[in-house]
Amino acid sequence: MSEIESNGPTASPPPGGNGASAPKLGRAAVVTAVVILVLLVIGFVPRWRERAALTREASELALPTVAVVSPAPAKAPPGLLLPAEVQPWIDTPVYARATGYVRRWLVDLGAHVKAGQLLAEIETPELDQELERTRHELAEAEASLGIAKITAARYTDLLKTASVNEQETAEKQADYALKAAVAEAARANLRRLEELRGFARVTAPFDGIVTARDVDVGDLITAGSAKQLFRLAQTDRLRVYARVPQTGAVAVAAGQQAELLLPERPNRVFPATVARTAGAISPDSRTLLVELEVDNGRGEILAGSFAQVRLMKAKGVPPLTLPGNALLFRAEGPQVGIVGPDDMVELRSVKLGRDFGTTVEILSGVGPNDRVVLNPSDGLNSGTRVRVAAAGGGAP
Repeated sequence: MSEIESNGPTASPPPGGNGASAPKLGRAAVVTAVVILVLLVIGFVPRWRERAALTREASELALPTVAVVSPAPAKAPPGLLLPAEVQPWIDTPVYARATGYVRRWLVDLGAHVKAGQLLAEIETPELDQELERTRHELAEAEASLGIAKITAARYTDLLKTASVNEQETAEKQADYALKAAVAEAARANLRRLEELRGFARVTAPFDGIVTARDVDVGDLITAGSAKQLFRLAQTDRLRVYARVPQTGAVAVAAGQQAELLLPERPNRVFPATVARTAGAISPDSRTLLVELEVDNGRGEILAGSFAQVRLMKAKGVPPLTLPGNALLFRAEGPQVGIVGPDDMVELRSVKLGRDFGTTVEILSGVGPNDRVVLNPSDGLNSGTRVRVAAAGGGAP
């Protein structure tokens, strides 16, 4: 009985065993799903980023890349260099107004003289004799005038008493007037000769330096001849003459600053100022004669020297320049491409000035802060979006 009982059916598991394994399977499934999701995210996100980067790079590469430059002020030119001639401020020959012989001269070549200083004396024997004769003639005329005056007065008194007739009185009055005119003419002649006698003393007309002495003691001097006695120059200020070509004449004006250069003083620059111009182009040379003033108070510049003058440009706002390869030449005229803040291109017409070779002067159309496209393509148009290359050549 016991054996039958022992070989009987196996006992069933206790109730509640399947309920414990179900939650374990659920948690395992959730964990597995999370792991798979994380793995998917880890594998997808980098690929998505790479794809987005490739898309962005492809879109950027699809835009034309351009290099830009900003207009720069033109460099101040060194100025117009011209040959010039240095002349004294005043340069005049001294002639004789009296005829005679040189008695003595008191100044020699290179002497500095003052205005009114005696330079030489001329002996004038003939003039002295004529002056003496004129004095006697004046005395004679005055004596005759005195007699005529007394006679005219007496006849006037006699006419009141009818002692003489009116005809005789009128004749005496006319004789008195004639003698008065003769006396006045003699006085005028005497004054003339005295003034001529004063020219026997040759004096300096102004402060200056004696640059020539062409007389010696005993030389015969004839008044009105072309023989000069001395030559006097004033050199504390100098006049400098230069001829400006027609192409540069319009840029020269009174008051403009300049520089005087001397070959014997290569390390010195003397300031000069344009004093005046001829105001007209010379028809034979097509140049404008310009006169400049230079201070020579220290006597460092010799009058008559050859020099060079550099005319400085008038101060002002310098024009802008652009490289020559930034220009577009189309039917509308010269243009440049301006890149705006939104990287959109605007074609703008410009007015050109001087061509300096690698650069061109721009008179209008651009500003100093504009970004101008270098080497623009023929297909560049307004409204085109571009990609601006960095200064180092890469993308910004």
